Amino acid sequence: MAPFIVFEGGDGSGKTTQAKALFRRLNSRGFPALLTREPGGTPLGESIRRRLKARRDVSPLSELLLFAAARAQLVQNVVGPALGDGTIVVCDRYTASTVAYQGYGRGIDRVLIDQVNLAATGGLSPDLIVLLDLPPELTLIRKRESAGDVFDAAPLEFHSKVREAYLSQAAHDPGHWVVLDATRPPGELTGEIWEKVQPLL
Repeated sequence: MAPFIVFEGGDGSGKTTQAKALFRRLNSRGFPALLTREPGGTPLGESIRRRLKARRDVSPLSELLLFAAARAQLVQNVVGPALGDGTIVVCDRYTASTVAYQGYGRGIDRVLIDQVNLAATGGLSPDLIVLLDLPPELTLIRKRESAGDVFDAAPLEFHSKVREAYLSQAAHDPGHWVVLDATRPPGELTGEIWEKVQPLL
């Protein structure tokens, strides 16, 4: 199968910008590539995305299961078929976000999260996870002027737990994770990410 590359990081870390930059570079070099996001990437996923980001009355367990539903649809209908056809998939968030936000952030049991993630993905895991690491204080500053959603509105403690979760996951799987300082200039990050991706091509 083709490489599966995922971008992770806290809100405002620039992961969406870097995912798009990688997708454009892959296309410009003649590599078939697909850019998608979580939650989203399918009509069901986009609907779940709008509802989850707008509402503040969703319980943590409901949040977990809705994200999993969006993920299952994306993997089955988009990611899996694309990889099987030889198309590189670049995804903005994946299972690590669930561990970070619903696990560390919301306090849901990790064993349950791992079971739900496995069911939703069928065991499909990324070949490379790029973590754009941003101190939580900067997360709040960068998101201050945006319209904001249920996650942007969370307190500093929540974002600190999310960052801790990401760094912990990266430390336990250094063969698949690359941790980059998200405070660096975007152009520098784009170049370093391309260097990390090239061996997969």
